[in-house]
Amino acid sequence: MEVTNVMEYQEIARQKLPKMVYDYYASGAEDQWTLQENRNAFSRILFRPRILIDVSKIDMTTTVLGFKISMPIMIAPSAMQKMAHPEGEYATARAASAAGTIMTLSSWATSSVEEVASTGPGIRFFQLYVYKNRNVVAQLVRRAENAGFKAIALTVDTPRLGRREADIKNRFTLPSNLTLKNFEGLDLGKMDKSDDSGLASYVAGQIDRTLSWKDVKWLQTITSLPILVKGVITAEDTRLAIQAGIAGIIVSNHGARQLDYVPATIMALEEVVKAAQGRVPVFLDGGVRRGTDVFKALALGASGIFIGRPVVFALAAEGEAGVRKVLQMMRDEFELTMALNGCRSLKEITGQHVMTEWDLPHILPRL
Repeated sequence: MEVTNVMEYQEIARQKLPKMVYDYYASGAEDQWTLQENRNAFSRILFRPRILIDVSKIDMTTTVLGFKISMPIMIAPSAMQKMAHPEGEYATARAASAAGTIMTLSSWATSSVEEVASTGPGIRFFQLYVYKNRNVVAQLVRRAENAGFKAIALTVDTPRLGRREADIKNRFTLPSNLTLKNFEGLDLGKMDKSDDSGLASYVAGQIDRTLSWKDVKWLQTITSLPILVKGVITAEDTRLAIQAGIAGIIVSNHGARQLDYVPATIMALEEVVKAAQGRVPVFLDGGVRRGTDVFKALALGASGIFIGRPVVFALAAEGEAGVRKVLQMMRDEFELTMALNGCRSLKEITGQHVMTEWDLPHILPRL
């Protein structure tokens, strides 16, 4: 079958992967309302294209934290990618580098920061979970720095793991041939089987539930890398993040895997952008599957977006070639969307190019 859009990789992945692995990647928390909403909310934003503009040249390049990338489409952290394909994070890193964009490596990767760095040059961020043992955290951050990673994406919405019922039913655990590579030498690389989700038990045992804003300050004392806070969806937390001196915000609901019935990230974006007042860049992940979605996020104030599930599904389907194709398809769709909206560069994309539900007249005129 010829794949013509990134969503088609999901079905291929479903057929190829063991049920436990596919369900782990695909599922959300509880009723999975937010999982659906992350996608559906994009469909309620419409375009206001401008016409008769010379769009023979389109420039999609941008800078993120001072690093120049080819397009505002980056790779979100997704854990345990070797469950999808033997090359796992190696393949993803190479594909991101070839596309001239940023890859974010998960703390819970099945390849270490050093192994990913060994794949060659590329701009990489490191996603961090804060463990109860702060020496583990300090050591990990130092290793990421030494491996040439350029920023820390601190996940702040996971003091406990969300209730993912598919993982409970499947008794999810990391396959025995794999480890959480970054923690291998620290005796934290394995996941025990449990009566529900092995990952939930692991998180309960290791992740620090006391994490607060003072720990963001602590993190700044142990690294010179810029810190992005991942998991902000309110104006109040945006203001606190800026007060704490963070370098940027990722509007994220953890792919709808944590608290169900939070808004879709595209719906939360404007509130965060307004509160940030241009003081720090605001990024978005969650539900982005089309170039049109990328344009909508930028029109509502995002500086760039991150994609997660499309990467692991394409990885499962076709390895590195699949991830390259996802990035190329998203790029091509985004470029076309820019052209058809009359935008030649990212700075020309504005809120004037979209209308959201609340912009539409509530009473339609009688015909």
